Amino acid sequence: MKKLVLAAALTAAASTAYAGNLEEPVVEAPVVVEETQGSSNGIILPLILLVVVAAAVAAS
Repeated sequence: MKKLVLAAALTAAASTAYAGNLEEPVVEAPVVVEETQGSSNGIILPLILLVVVAAAVAAS
């Protein structure tokens, strides 16, 4: 049992000894995606409805 505890302690000590290095970490810039919106996106549906209503009025 003592050998198991000693082995676990040595393993923990050895793993923390190699955890770091002297090189600077490489941090990549986050990707930013912007969605573009045209100025006519909100006017298309009302124009289509206006054309449909005008066609219905002209047909009656």
